[in-house]
Amino acid sequence: MGLVKDAGISCACDHARVNMLCRALASLSLAILLCFAVFGTSAQAQSYTFNSVKIEGNQRIESGTILTYLGIDRGKSVSAADLNDGYQRLADSGVFENVELIPQGSTLIVKVDEYPTINQISFEGNRRVKDETLSEVIQSAPRRVFDPTQAENDATNIAIAYSAQGRTAATVTPRIIRRSENRVDLVFEIAEGQTIEVERVSFVGNRVYTDRRLRRVLETKQANFLRTFLRSDNFVEDRIEFDKQVLRDFYLSRGYVDFRVNSANAEFTQERDAFFLVVDVTEGQQFTFGQITTVSEISEAVAADFQDAIKVKPGVVYSPALVENEIARLERLAIRQGIDFLRVEPRISRNDRDLSLDVEFALVRGPRIFVERIDIEGNTTTLDRVVRQQFRIVEGDPFNPREIRESAERIRALGFFSVSDVETREGSAPDQVIIDVDVAEQPTGSLNLGGAYSVTDGFGISVGLTENNFLGRGQRLAFNISTATEAESYILGFSEPNLLGRQLRFDLDLGTAARTSSFASYDANRRFFQPALSFALGERSLLKLKYSWQSSIMEARSTPEHGNVIDSEIQQGRLSSSAVGFVYAYDTRLTGLNPNAGFLFEFGSDFSGLGGDQKYIKTTAKAIAQTKIFNEEVTLRATLEGGALNWMGDNTSRTMDRFVLYPEIMRGFEPGGLGPRDMSPDASGNAYDDFLGGNLYAVARFEAEFPLGLPEELGLRAGIFYDVGNLWDLKNTDLSGAGTCVGGCVVGADGAWRQVIGLSILWTTGFGPLRFNFTKALSKETYDKEQTFDLTLQARF
Repeated sequence: MGLVKDAGISCACDHARVNMLCRALASLSLAILLCFAVFGTSAQAQSYTFNSVKIEGNQRIESGTILTYLGIDRGKSVSAADLNDGYQRLADSGVFENVELIPQGSTLIVKVDEYPTINQISFEGNRRVKDETLSEVIQSAPRRVFDPTQAENDATNIAIAYSAQGRTAATVTPRIIRRSENRVDLVFEIAEGQTIEVERVSFVGNRVYTDRRLRRVLETKQANFLRTFLRSDNFVEDRIEFDKQVLRDFYLSRGYVDFRVNSANAEFTQERDAFFLVVDVTEGQQFTFGQITTVSEISEAVAADFQDAIKVKPGVVYSPALVENEIARLERLAIRQGIDFLRVEPRISRNDRDLSLDVEFALVRGPRIFVERIDIEGNTTTLDRVVRQQFRIVEGDPFNPREIRESAERIRALGFFSVSDVETREGSAPDQVIIDVDVAEQPTGSLNLGGAYSVTDGFGISVGLTENNFLGRGQRLAFNISTATEAESYILGFSEPNLLGRQLRFDLDLGTAARTSSFASYDANRRFFQPALSFALGERSLLKLKYSWQSSIMEARSTPEHGNVIDSEIQQGRLSSSAVGFVYAYDTRLTGLNPNAGFLFEFGSDFSGLGGDQKYIKTTAKAIAQTKIFNEEVTLRATLEGGALNWMGDNTSRTMDRFVLYPEIMRGFEPGGLGPRDMSPDASGNAYDDFLGGNLYAVARFEAEFPLGLPEELGLRAGIFYDVGNLWDLKNTDLSGAGTCVGGCVVGADGAWRQVIGLSILWTTGFGPLRFNFTKALSKETYDKEQTFDLTLQARF
């Protein structure tokens, strides 16, 4: 990658290393020349004096500047070594291509050839990377002095940029084209070459986890028939180091404390068009927690109190993350007890006989260091208080390194900044610390345009405008429009994550929604206003307090297709409800002791009757448990869900007020396909078949998900499931208009348990996770409406 001379074009030919050699030889020649010129044949001539210095060849550089670099004073005695030093300073200034010193009696002639200036920089041959991107990785710039060494470094940086995209064979050659007035055009000629893919990723030494499971951990992926759309199968050397680290984290979090990556070798295939990546690992044995104790070296801290706060128990698979969680929990307890500067040191003892690690949490006194101030820079839009709210400490509080690290993570999690660095430095005194927060803003708004399809609602379009950092206050403002064949909604949402500067989230949703349901014989329309406050009750629990006002109406369609029960509900007209409620959630998925298992419990109630036309209590509950087995290849999930509506008003409940079992809740049936129905005959003797909903429902879902053996990049998995559920009860419902039938026209009010088995194909796409369900009802009622195929967005746990 040197600078060469093209035919017919005047070009510099100095390679950086050749320049260095030339300068060294020139310096040596100058010294020899000076010896002969100054000393001549007389060994006694040790110095000489120049009365004048004549400078030739400079065009841009002032003569005074050159004299300053030279460092030779007129009229003073100068040795040969002084002249050689002056020459070296001129040569090292980086602005001269050639330098020559010629003593002529009492006159010193300085001849220089200045490096040209860069007129413009261009890139040739680049198709995969834009000029703007390449301009950001080079240091050379127009109107600056051309430096061959810098041009070589820029070529190397461009090649590195291509290597990061898997094009390790890319070559970059810098060339110059001479222009008038000592200017040059700098051209980087790029041969991009082909991407080098990873043909196969294999592991050596793994016994516990299969190659397929470990490949899911790595960022580097195997090439497959989707390689045109994927870049993760390109070979990137820096990515290999990242893969080594995530492998260590994977094994350490599962108790393999002796795990190590012996090597990760990438070798060319025989055709030299792809790589084989072979990772040699040593797994070691899995360790669990042994004895867990707490000792205190601080008089204020009672070890027994801190021991009681520890959640992890002996026998749990060891994980450094669990140790860190316990340390953070104990330090927070110390703050609540008013014990400053307490630090928790984990002291770990290894028991190879039973493969356990004893952990002793030592409560020690940390250094007495205080936070002097928190400096925030780079936030041109986001207010300082939004960043400060991510810190649990303020100026004057005791300094806690762990809290600073956690605050840095919270700042990054905001998503407001492309760069967020949090560092500490010594303050005005040794016991003071200044926290520097350096951020770079990034766009936080989004405009989403898309289409959607639902078996329930048909085809539709959606438009969403969201700003997650409204006016730099860290607030979310969203406006969403969704239209479908049978449903449409217009919703305005607002969220304040830190109401009144506290860890209190405020949400407000208002809008209107209309539905023309295929399973119902009426149209429904509602307007709503729903503010809510959410706050944490504990490490894993959350409480949400909410208020809901809504105005709803059931409207008849142009063609009367409903029976008298639905007609009596339509006759009630528009009704309003004013309700307060709560939702309690307990979630172990992120902070649980087992990284492969989790539990979620939600319970909530709405109490309506504070004004409005309706008075009721509506309660729902859900419990989900999940675990992974067979080397985390298979996911087992069990869900229990139920609800109860207790109507207490003077009027009767309506179908749109009661529960409906959609396929997301109970698979194998159409929306509204199971539950109480009005089978009253119409004028021609046919049944109206109106779905009425129910006041009570209970559903249990059991499913297993497993891989299909296809490339992971396809995002395809399979699952089998078994659902059992029931929807029943029609208390406080006006059934007086039901027709006359043998055994009654309203069926299903007493309930019946339905059972469904099925097969699922789960596909993770860029549009969202899709789930294709193929079902078969094992037990159902004659009036139920079975659905053997369903396409839904998969609800992730």
